Amino acid sequence: MADDKSNIAPPAQGSEGPVTEPTAPEPAATPEPAAPEAETAAQPGTREGRKGQRHISSGIAHVEATFNNTKVTVTDQRGNVVAWSSAGRIGYKGSRKSTAYVAQLVGTDAAKRAAALGIRELEVRIKGSGAGREAAVRGITGAGMDVSVLKDVTPIPHNGCRPPKRRRV
Repeated sequence: MADDKSNIAPPAQGSEGPVTEPTAPEPAATPEPAAPEAETAAQPGTREGRKGQRHISSGIAHVEATFNNTKVTVTDQRGNVVAWSSAGRIGYKGSRKSTAYVAQLVGTDAAKRAAALGIRELEVRIKGSGAGREAAVRGITGAGMDVSVLKDVTPIPHNGCRPPKRRRV
């Protein structure tokens, strides 16, 4: 506020002349909003919701069942993640994460999160050989999802890497 006094002209010596009012600085010109960029075209079967969330009618559920954990990731048809869940996310730790019961809860949780975005039909791709393979699928169907395709995508080596050399004792 000290700058306001600098705009006042001091009176001449010996005269009580009129004091000029401080001049207000001119408001800065506001830049005009940029033209909206060309938005990506919505995919068939999707529509924009509020806050840019998409309502997707179908998606892909990727179930990863390892010996230590079970993870379910729901994506749209292009592979963009829309919902996910894991045993750790729903509050289990340690060896309880690898049980079939928790895998069923994980499948249900991921399916409910996807249903909130409008997904009703899922293609399920299972990877791994853990205890939660079938249980996660049971959880997905139990949450009200329609499973259209059930595919096993577990990687299988075709003779794989060279094994380590034999131990000499």
